[in-house]
Amino acid sequence: MPDKIKILVVDDDEHIAELISLYLIREGYETREVYTGTEAVKVFSEFSPNLILLDIMLPGIDGYEVCREIRKVSNAPIIMLTAKGDTFDKVLGLELGADDYIVKPFEPKELIARVKAVLRRYENKDGKEESGSVLSFPNLEINMDNYTVTYRGRELNFPPKEFELLCFLAQKPNQVFTRDQLLDKIWGYEYIGDTRTVDVHIKRIREKFNENETWSVKTVWGVGYKFEVKHQ
Repeated sequence: MPDKIKILVVDDDEHIAELISLYLIREGYETREVYTGTEAVKVFSEFSPNLILLDIMLPGIDGYEVCREIRKVSNAPIIMLTAKGDTFDKVLGLELGADDYIVKPFEPKELIARVKAVLRRYENKDGKEESGSVLSFPNLEINMDNYTVTYRGRELNFPPKEFELLCFLAQKPNQVFTRDQLLDKIWGYEYIGDTRTVDVHIKRIREKFNENETWSVKTVWGVGYKFEVKHQ
């Protein structure tokens, strides 16, 4: 019998954390609840969750700092929870490596749908359905079997969403995609977000590479993005 998927619930309101856990347990997940940022970092290493639901407003170190600390050691998907819905909070969370963002109050069905969608995308990392799927460009190798990106001989750290976005664009060199198309292809129709999400992930991808390669992730102004490969 396969192990249950483990979810770490981090919220300073114990009643909310307990309620979220109840929803998740009904869906067959195993949960652990913690109420401070410091506790979240400690329990993360002990519990080894498959996914983290992370409130931003926490006593001690906040959710942003917890996200930053987890990203130093793991690419496990993180969904940030917050009562704040402004662009600054959302962009900062994504830039720190969060996979999704949900604003409180939310419906239980929406939360479960987000959790399932993020886990589905993440599970592709370990899937063996695709074989021999390697994209190669000068100084760059993208291995779709094991979710690795090797650049100039060094393996880079790519959270799942960044990897999927890079991979999708690189599979179709020089083809332009709108932000809405990329949202749909990478985040799926369940995702309730805006196109700024795409911009943030593109920015993080670009920061990992030098500008003087024969390929690059290019902005097509007024349209979207493409993985441009210059013909020699």
